[in-house]
Amino acid sequence: QVQLVESGGGLVQAGGSLRLSCAASGFTFSSYTMRWYRQAPGKERELVARITSTGDATLYADSVKGRFTISRDNAKNTVYLQMNSLKPEDTAVYYCNVIRSRNYWGQGTQVTVSS
Repeated sequence: QVQLVESGGGLVQAGGSLRLSCAASGFTFSSYTMRWYRQAPGKERELVARITSTGDATLYADSVKGRFTISRDNAKNTVYLQMNSLKPEDTAVYYCNVIRSRNYWGQGTQVTVSS
């Protein structure tokens, strides 16, 4: 079965960096576009970044462009989100996502940015 396990979240000061990882299993990882979403308290879940199966194309939310970088290692079945210049408004639970007949989500990892 499809499993997505996020890690790497934590508490960081504004201006700091974190690197999130999402380990995938149960499907042919190298064949699927992968996404990172986030959900802040009281807000809807929003798309943060997307990367195609081969990693040749990426897409970012306007709010994170120039600060976040999505990447993947198909040999390790892992997708990453490098987050730099973090702001308090980046505070949220971050989720890994794949669409394979339906949406699959990980359990999420909390990112808290203090001012």
